[in-house]
Amino acid sequence: MHTFTAKPDIVATGFAFAENPRWHDGRLFFADIHGGRVCAMAPDGKVETIVSPPDAPSGIGFMPDGSLLVVAVHELKVMRWKDGVLSQHADLSHLARVGLNDMLVDPAGRAYAVQYGFDWRAGEAAVAAALLAVEPDGSVHIAAEGLETGNGMALTPDGRTFVIAESGACRLSAFDRAEDGRLSNRRVFAQLPDGHYPDGICLDSEGGAWVSCCWGPGVVRVEDGGRITHFVPIEGGRNPFACVFGGPDRRTLYICTAEEEEPGEARARLSSRIEAIDVGFAGAGLP
Repeated sequence: MHTFTAKPDIVATGFAFAENPRWHDGRLFFADIHGGRVCAMAPDGKVETIVSPPDAPSGIGFMPDGSLLVVAVHELKVMRWKDGVLSQHADLSHLARVGLNDMLVDPAGRAYAVQYGFDWRAGEAAVAAALLAVEPDGSVHIAAEGLETGNGMALTPDGRTFVIAESGACRLSAFDRAEDGRLSNRRVFAQLPDGHYPDGICLDSEGGAWVSCCWGPGVVRVEDGGRITHFVPIEGGRNPFACVFGGPDRRTLYICTAEEEEPGEARARLSSRIEAIDVGFAGAGLP
């Protein structure tokens, strides 16, 4: 395994809890979940607030017309930001119990959204929950059952393989994906070591998955089958929660890190940040 000795550069800081980064139209978009806003960072590090929804934003993605979809965590909805107007795109409350989290939007505008399934802050025991899909017209259905704390998602360049992190099981799972977005043939992509809880993920052009191990040692690159090939350590006292490839040639790995996940403490510290490192690979597929 190759361990990077150079530390990632700090390219932006001062967020409550930066998460779910997406490279789009030459900028890095991300949700500051506990800060209540969706931001975009230009290549020079300048950060702009795009929208501040009334509910905590989490997963984000883009429709074919460029409009922005945003998960409303507690309202169990997907919102749409278009031409300066925020409106409801889909209501998932009849299929989601506690809270929505990450989301992946495919090139057709179909969105896959994960749900917590249980309230860990209230001490509820973990339960498996369904992955939900929102069609471009806003209709909602179950895409897959029984995910153990589904989290970050990625799609191969040909759109035919869907990879998802299951944080509660320390694994990545893969599905075959049909042209209409239906998922089938679930399998284990990689079983990670104990304590390597996968959060946000992204794929590189050689088929490896880069995995932000929240509450773990850092970001790892893992191949289909489970072999870990590369490791990006994160500064002590910080945790990586998501990563994505970006930059003009998509060779920069952007990592969202934070000291604190609890909302009140996170808003008080404003110490979450975006870090960046060239890992020698180029990104591929979505996000």
